[in-house]
Amino acid sequence: MIFWITTSLILLILFLTFIGLRARVIDWGNPVVNVIDGLFRLYLRYYHHYQYEPIDLPEHGPALLASNHISGLDPFLILGACKRPVRFMIAREEYERFGLKWLFRAVGCIPVDRSGKPDVAFREALVALRGGEVIGLFPEGAIHTSNEPPKRLKRGVVFLAELAGVAVYPVTVSGVGAEGEVVKAVFKRGQPRLTPHPVMNCTAVGHDACLEQLAQLFRQ
Repeated sequence: MIFWITTSLILLILFLTFIGLRARVIDWGNPVVNVIDGLFRLYLRYYHHYQYEPIDLPEHGPALLASNHISGLDPFLILGACKRPVRFMIAREEYERFGLKWLFRAVGCIPVDRSGKPDVAFREALVALRGGEVIGLFPEGAIHTSNEPPKRLKRGVVFLAELAGVAVYPVTVSGVGAEGEVVKAVFKRGQPRLTPHPVMNCTAVGHDACLEQLAQLFRQ
């Protein structure tokens, strides 16, 4: 009995590894994360019926992704529309979430200590941008559902864009089945959609104007 259970588990793992690697798009430099990348893309496609337009990131060099934030599913939706690794800036309390910290560390997430020293995370993100990486962040600072009053955006997104001299790639997510939820949103079906918007040059547009344009996109 134990033999057959063990054999079945091994075969299941091999099968999931095979289909995960076939479906993966991003090379994370970690075989386990590569398998997860592929499996989650299949999960989004067949379970959530995810609809999106690919985010037209440059093949090489730095970029700054900025999105509204309506649920815990949002980062996965963004990654599902990308062909490059994205290092997300996330709240430290989420980064430390039990059972997920190893994954957040493996994909290069940057924990933000909002009650302590957020400048540490800011400097790490700036170094990553200057090193040619893609940084993803949520200027609303926390989950903010579409039926709530507009929220003032954090200025860090514009400061990063200006200091690193990089373009901002705005996207908006919608249609999530459990807006306002973190874990539940991953499992509750909806009609998630991701819409990319024209690239923004905050240095040319100006600090306040760039922030206001982002806010208008998120309010739509």
